[in-house]
Amino acid sequence: MAKPQRPGARKGKKGATVGSGGQGRQALEGRGPTPKAEDRSWHPAGKRKAAQERLAAAKSRSGGGDGGGQRQKRRPAKGGDAAEIVSGRNSVLEALRAKVPATTLYLASRIDMDDRVKESLALATKRGIAVLEIMRPELDRMTGENSVNQGIAISVPAYEYAHALDLVSRASDRGEVPLIVALDGVTDPRNLGAIIRSTAAFGGHGVIVPQRRSAGVTAAAWKTSAGAAARTPVAMAPNLTQTLKALKAEGLFVLGLDGDGDISLPQLELADQPIVIVVGSEGKGISRIVSETCDAIVSIPISAATESLNAGIAASVTLYEVARKRSAG
Repeated sequence: MAKPQRPGARKGKKGATVGSGGQGRQALEGRGPTPKAEDRSWHPAGKRKAAQERLAAAKSRSGGGDGGGQRQKRRPAKGGDAAEIVSGRNSVLEALRAKVPATTLYLASRIDMDDRVKESLALATKRGIAVLEIMRPELDRMTGENSVNQGIAISVPAYEYAHALDLVSRASDRGEVPLIVALDGVTDPRNLGAIIRSTAAFGGHGVIVPQRRSAGVTAAAWKTSAGAAARTPVAMAPNLTQTLKALKAEGLFVLGLDGDGDISLPQLELADQPIVIVVGSEGKGISRIVSETCDAIVSIPISAATESLNAGIAASVTLYEVARKRSAG
């Protein structure tokens, strides 16, 4: 009598197993020889090769021209921040002396009119700034509970940012080779103001700041720029990496500043070309994704005893060297 099978058991013998037919053979063959460093796009040597090819193409097209013709104007990007309130007698007076674009001067009723208040009132009247006398509780609410306003404050409207490509158009309209500075992670408004001032001093055409994790054009930045913010436009980039790629498509070369750069600033050969200089924060430098977007990473020769340069100083040194090379050429 045949032994009954258990429920669910498979009947019959197991058939022959079909082989792979050599499908995994390719995985065992290896990836071949390692590409040369200059053939790897992410390698510094590969970036140098790509930059040299773009440089040769640019020179053949325009003989070292400005990297492009007339470009369509973009609408300025509106500032994302609300109006800024600057309070305190010294701060208000310094802002008015620096010609920060204030719209209203607020004075508390029955304020003690010392020399600072009198000069602030005279400067505001001379510039046509509205002067309002308000009750002190209202001024306290306006400036914040933890602020010591000393009975005086000014209102500074949100800055109107330009479009990044408008900076290129600005250079083209002047018949000049574009020179732009982009900031990556610079959060101190005083550094931003110093960089705006240096950009204006060395013939730059504007500064680009990211929309996030970056200093904006506040009253502090305006004061540090010593009025250069009125002459040098600042553009805001929603995404710095994409903005840099768009500028590269316009014919500009992107140069990042880093202490471990593969090119020393005195040996820079791209100074006479349309360029964007990317400056990172003093502590972290430029980010990895921005570094990968750069055509070259440039280092500033400094003493071994000094670890790094302030972002504003690094930008100034680089702008000076580029301006010097351009004037010598």
